[in-house]
Amino acid sequence: MSQVATLTRPVISVEMKEQILGLDHRKQVGLFGGTFNPIHNGHLIMAQQVGSQLGLEKVNFMPDNKPPHRDTKRAIDPKHRMTMLQAAIQGNPLFGLELTEVKRGGVSYTYDTMVTLKAQHPDTDYYFIVGADMVNYLPKWYRIDDLVDLVTFVGVKRRGYEPVSPYPILWVDSPLIEISSTDIRHRVATNQSLKYLVPDPVIDYIEKEGLYRD
Repeated sequence: MSQVATLTRPVISVEMKEQILGLDHRKQVGLFGGTFNPIHNGHLIMAQQVGSQLGLEKVNFMPDNKPPHRDTKRAIDPKHRMTMLQAAIQGNPLFGLELTEVKRGGVSYTYDTMVTLKAQHPDTDYYFIVGADMVNYLPKWYRIDDLVDLVTFVGVKRRGYEPVSPYPILWVDSPLIEISSTDIRHRVATNQSLKYLVPDPVIDYIEKEGLYRD
């Protein structure tokens, strides 16, 4: 009579996995930088699609302190943006927060950030996520020719933007969700609903703190 064996330990132990992959196995981490003023469901969908399609171990949202490329007049205090990000990603094990730029202060240049992160985590390969609209601005980024040696840029395709660039870009498809932080701020200021555009905990925080009312 045959017997059924019950597994009480993983088929592949941590030690065996290290032997298979090698002790020099490099981590694959996505970075999604931006002002996130505020975070919305379009951001979350993009990050999830990139992480899933590329098989990344983590996708870290990285709020800037002071963006070098956009009008900063409407950017609220980083503490509010960080709190909303934390609320938005809660419960998704793929997502995390990278606060290097906020902690450093000043203008947030991606090159400076990546030099710091690569020094802190030499065992990690970084994939920097940008929307197709932002790809057009890459030639204007600070030390872009050096930056492309530090990260792999991942471009998320978007209607109306050609997937082309003078720089190496790994292009990813994602559902086309036409949501913008500018529109979210306008909706708040004009008392329109944010339901299904922004995570509920973020909506609650915006209402509690009275953000984007003026």
